[in-house]
Order: sequence, then C-alpha cells, then structure tokens
Amino acid sequence: MEIKSRYVYPAIFDYADDGISVSFPDLPGAFTCGDTDGEALYMAKDCLALHLYGMEVDGDVIPEPSRVPDVETEPNQSVVLVDVWMPPFRDKMANKAVKKTLTIPQWLDDLAAENKVNYSHILQDALKEYLGVSERKK
Repeated sequence: MEIKSRYVYPAIFDYADDGISVSFPDLPGAFTCGDTDGEALYMAKDCLALHLYGMEVDGDVIPEPSRVPDVETEPNQSVVLVDVWMPPFRDKMANKAVKKTLTIPQWLDDLAAENKVNYSHILQDALKEYLGVSERKK
C-alpha cells in the first residue's frame, strides 16, 4: 500500500433545507455535514483526513479517486474536490492525548496530591526515560 502525503477526492455536497450533507463516493462510510458551503468544506477536509488516516493505520487499500465527470449527481447535488495534506494530520494524531487508567497505592496517591503532582507529566517523563527516548520518532 502506498501512503501518500496528499490526497484529492471528489465529494458530493447534497443541499437540503436543513444543511449540506457530504459524502465521498470512493470511500464508503465517510460522511459529514455543514450548515454553509464553508463549514461543509471544512468538515469534509477533516472527515477525509480522518477516514484516510484510519485506512492507513488499518493497512486498508486506499482506492484511486474517481474522476469528477464520472461522479453521478442529483439536481440538488454538486461535486467538490477535497484535498488533504496528511503529514501534519498524522503528526496531530500521533501526538493526541490518550486516556490511561492506572492503579497505585492510596498512600502514594495521597502523597502525590499533597505535592500537587501532575500524573500525566510524571508518567510521560518516566516512560520516556524507561524507553530511552526523548521525543517521537517519525
């Protein structure tokens, strides 16, 4: 599977009285919406990046995008090309915070609370030291 830095896919903007629904004919399950064209485009970019990132992580085959003239639409629909630049999105996803549950003795939790310990900071520092890393390897 080839992982690209930039993807461009046609999206179908479906205009209705209650807003704009957005779907990607080449990517089943990739749907979003917006109240205005600008909001719908913003949401479409985010949806596309997240969907493609998930496919990359899962090792799925990423299909080639359809050509705009080949996308069929209804009278209330328009085809809009949506592009995403993946490197910053991948970095964002790699650095997003994840919640972990931990178990420690009560006396240690009490002492940490008295000293206003930031568990997240301490755990990150300890994991980096334990694993011998200082920052994420790309």
